[in-house]
Amino acid sequence: MLRSPTARVLDEADEPAVHRLLATDPVASCVLAGRVELTGTAPVAVGAPLWGFGSGRSLEAVCLAGANLIPFAVPGAERAAAAAFAERARRAGRRCSTIVGPAASVAPLWDLLAPAWGPARDHRARQPLLAIDGPPAIAPEARVRPVRPEELDTLLPAAVAMFTEEIGVSPLRTDGGAGYRARLAELVRAGRSLAWIEDGQVVFKAEIGAVSRAACQVQGVWVAPERRGTGIGAAGTAAVVEYARSTLAPVVSLYVNDFNATARAAYRRVGFREVGEFSSVLF
Repeated sequence: MLRSPTARVLDEADEPAVHRLLATDPVASCVLAGRVELTGTAPVAVGAPLWGFGSGRSLEAVCLAGANLIPFAVPGAERAAAAAFAERARRAGRRCSTIVGPAASVAPLWDLLAPAWGPARDHRARQPLLAIDGPPAIAPEARVRPVRPEELDTLLPAAVAMFTEEIGVSPLRTDGGAGYRARLAELVRAGRSLAWIEDGQVVFKAEIGAVSRAACQVQGVWVAPERRGTGIGAAGTAAVVEYARSTLAPVVSLYVNDFNATARAAYRRVGFREVGEFSSVLF
């Protein structure tokens, strides 16, 4: 059946359809599902436009157009959805710092947006999406624990170092880092920032950036440079998995750059398996 590739802004009446769509792949849709479960789909509550693609109230794809542009489509609908989302994104102008999500949804969207939005600062076309739904395969590092609010200033330099190393720019470049610090403080208050802190220094840290009922997503895994190569990354991540599965969600996920062989090997030791592929376009 022929369709016009148009997208619309979703509202509260679309919430059941959004939940059904995201439930088709709870790991790949974790960030979006966590947001919708928390806020619903009313435009004011979501805090950014949530675009939908489909027939009537039935949805084949959604895209959150906030600080990150996050598309998600069912298999087979990615290209048509990308055309619809790209048309809206071009009209609105680039307001995001990243396009990120399942590679099958990001690739056709970026193909259409690149002439207007490019060049990107970096395009990471293949980022394996990993998940674990059981206990870690190695012993967790017992010294990894939730960060306390009064330890925020101790955690912040390590978080900035991780962000700069991973993304290639400092989070302090915008608003002096106030927004980044506020987001980190929010994760600490929610019990979703974990670290091993020794003698006032961070040895290992990670955050659980997104949580839905079905899955959560780990981000910001970092080991102090002088302690790398000693197994701390794997053992620390195992501790994060154990904590997340017991307190937040039954499945723990993360995505990793395909070129980061050291991290991928560590995650395999922990027991993560590859379940999909993400892609990121960084501006």
